[in-house]
Amino acid sequence: MEKSESAEMMEVHLAQKKEANNAFFKFISKNYSSWVQVGGMDAPLLSNGVFKAKVLPLLEKKEPVVWVILDNLRFDQWKVIEPLLNESFRLVEEDCFYSILPTATHYCRNALFAGEMPAEIEKKYPEKWMKDDAEEGKNTYEEFFFGEQLKRLRKEEVGFSYHKIVTHADAVKLAEHALGLLNHDLSIVVYNFVDMMSHARTELDVLKELASDEVAYRSLTRSWFLHSPLLTALKKIAERKCAVVLCTDHGSIQVKSPIKVVGDKQTTNNLRYKNGRNLDYDARELYACRDPHLVGLPKSTVNSSYVFAGGQDFLCYPNNFNHYASLFKNTFQHGGISMEEMIVPVVRLESR
Repeated sequence: MEKSESAEMMEVHLAQKKEANNAFFKFISKNYSSWVQVGGMDAPLLSNGVFKAKVLPLLEKKEPVVWVILDNLRFDQWKVIEPLLNESFRLVEEDCFYSILPTATHYCRNALFAGEMPAEIEKKYPEKWMKDDAEEGKNTYEEFFFGEQLKRLRKEEVGFSYHKIVTHADAVKLAEHALGLLNHDLSIVVYNFVDMMSHARTELDVLKELASDEVAYRSLTRSWFLHSPLLTALKKIAERKCAVVLCTDHGSIQVKSPIKVVGDKQTTNNLRYKNGRNLDYDARELYACRDPHLVGLPKSTVNSSYVFAGGQDFLCYPNNFNHYASLFKNTFQHGGISMEEMIVPVVRLESR
């Protein structure tokens, strides 16, 4: 659709996508709790099942596996970077999974590594699960959680290394020592750049111009990836026999419509979901979970609940409502319910 110069066609496409997201919101509201509680044949693959379903079977082939988690990567962003990998890799499998709710790094990525839903993580490791209002880092124990998942699966013999790339210096170091990733049965690379790009976009006017809409956002992603140390690292390891699993923790959506929500000082400040006590909102506009355990989420207090925005809505407090509505309109956010946030890529590549 990007290549079509017909504005009318693009408008029709966007209207259809908006309608589809409205239907998707109703679909998730109706089915999500049963997926979490029961699972089974009717449940799609969720974040907590990705390692077991998509990575673990490859380790039995006795060749190195590199698992890359590219934070906040939407499916359309994957499609624009895919051609840049085609020279070095053969695409073996392209699939999707459903990011758990909230579609926020704290919840999704910990579930990805622990192989369990957040409520279960908090129950087993209360000292390592950080609440939403915690000051310290909320993804500090990913390596620990993954080791615990290996124990639970009785795969302690798997030798793995874990690398979190937060700064450009980290990325350059990864590229320089890329072949070292193949010295382990499994090397995990968490790459935070895409998430930083989307959040920086909220703050910086220059990035607001560069990523003013989804077309520009995809273009910016492709341009970054083309010149990134990550692509350099992947090309290096492609010279050896190995498998790469590329996935993400959640996607994002460009928000348009503010919705009023009232909460106390402990309520989370995320624009797509709120977790707190005594939340006041219009129940017709949001997906509300008054008992967090029904959707696999921990209770921060005895009477805390979660609400999730759907479509392109975002949540604002009544105080200075117009200011914040204007500030965040058209920014890319995550935490709520949309196809772009929840239906995310997991692909398998093999060196040519």
